[in-house]
Amino acid sequence: MGGRTLTAVSLFVCLSSLFSHSVGEIKSERIVADSRSMIVFEKFGFTQRGHVNIIVSNVSFSSALGRADPKLFGFFLLSDESFIQAVYESQQHNHSPNPNPQANSDDNKCVLFSRFVQLLFNFDELPQNSPSFLNKTFPITQPDEYSLIFASCVPETTVSMYVRTEMYNGLPDGPRDYLSAGQSSLPSIYTFFATAYIVFVGIWIYICLFKNRPSTHHIHLLMGGLLIVKALFLICAAEDQHYIKVTGTPHGWDVVFYIFQFLKGILLFTVIVLIGTGWSFLKPFLQEREKKVLMFVIPLQVIANIASVVIGETGPFNQEWITWNQVFLLVDIICCCAIMFPIVWSIRTLRETSKTDGKAARNLAKLTLFRQFYIVVVGYLYFTRIVVFALKTIASYKYRWVSVAAEEVVTLMFYAFMFYMFRPTERNEYFAIDDEEEEAAEAALQREDFEL
Repeated sequence: MGGRTLTAVSLFVCLSSLFSHSVGEIKSERIVADSRSMIVFEKFGFTQRGHVNIIVSNVSFSSALGRADPKLFGFFLLSDESFIQAVYESQQHNHSPNPNPQANSDDNKCVLFSRFVQLLFNFDELPQNSPSFLNKTFPITQPDEYSLIFASCVPETTVSMYVRTEMYNGLPDGPRDYLSAGQSSLPSIYTFFATAYIVFVGIWIYICLFKNRPSTHHIHLLMGGLLIVKALFLICAAEDQHYIKVTGTPHGWDVVFYIFQFLKGILLFTVIVLIGTGWSFLKPFLQEREKKVLMFVIPLQVIANIASVVIGETGPFNQEWITWNQVFLLVDIICCCAIMFPIVWSIRTLRETSKTDGKAARNLAKLTLFRQFYIVVVGYLYFTRIVVFALKTIASYKYRWVSVAAEEVVTLMFYAFMFYMFRPTERNEYFAIDDEEEEAAEAALQREDFEL
């Protein structure tokens, strides 16, 4: 197993734990004339009652070097810790001279025979009759998070086969849990936050339609739509994970999950951009550059959601899986940067107009508001993109749910702050003008505190 192969597999193994929202569900995949030396199928956290079931059928392989030995093709489990050891062993094997000629045999070179992997079976166990078929279940003796990998140790060889994988943990009372050990509590977490957002929606409707209806603008209605979509997204996520946990398949909930994920992403970035421009509650129109930001962000969100669907519904076995992950990360970073421009433009515009319009107190209040909003948006994006990533990477697989809960807590706090600061109110504390504070406001605006 060469260095390039190990690098590719390491990228597969790392990304599979960060982006697949439905790890552990029953999956059926068809591999057609694949020449890769290693194919990563799934990553799953097992308990002491963990099992792996693999069904392989219609197997065929063709080598340009002649007849291939079936025992050099097979499936194995590999933990992250063992993977590092296997990489080191491979590097030592490739760069150190071996005085024993027997050690250069295909068997000793093949990763299937490494002491760091848990071999499940190789193709010499397949029946000789055609079409070939093998159905085997393996208990997990050492609980850990493992990647299920197929290896082909014969160069210049293509493999075709149909593979059905089923990984689960047995529960004490008998049923199977098809969610990874660190994700088993996700349905409850999503249900809790869905309930919180439903209450949030009720409060927002009361504020907009009953308490301060005359002060309600179009942006407030759009913000309410965002809350409703977020609540529906969490309900679908809870149902999706519940059915995967119980049956191994989402029963169609993954479709509505992706629909509301798409709408949530579009609405969230749109609301941040529109609030950043001051649309509706400060000015009734968008400038040309602000329209361009929206026209730039929305198509990018469409691309990001397409990438998210491909990532969630395929897996590392797909040859384009890494590419789609890279597309998703790149597009998400670009969107996060783009939505900051309208906020910066608003702050600079207010800073300039404050020198000429003679309304120092009002401008100081607006500048304070937009500066706080800028800081909070940056903090929210940093936490959900960087800190959550670090939590997923550092935390044990048994506590993978912590990163999901932390992300939802921070998101709820961000929504609460944004909606409170820009709520409809007849006399908003930020926009109220106090003549006695006018001189103090003018002095404050002379400083450069609001420059970014």
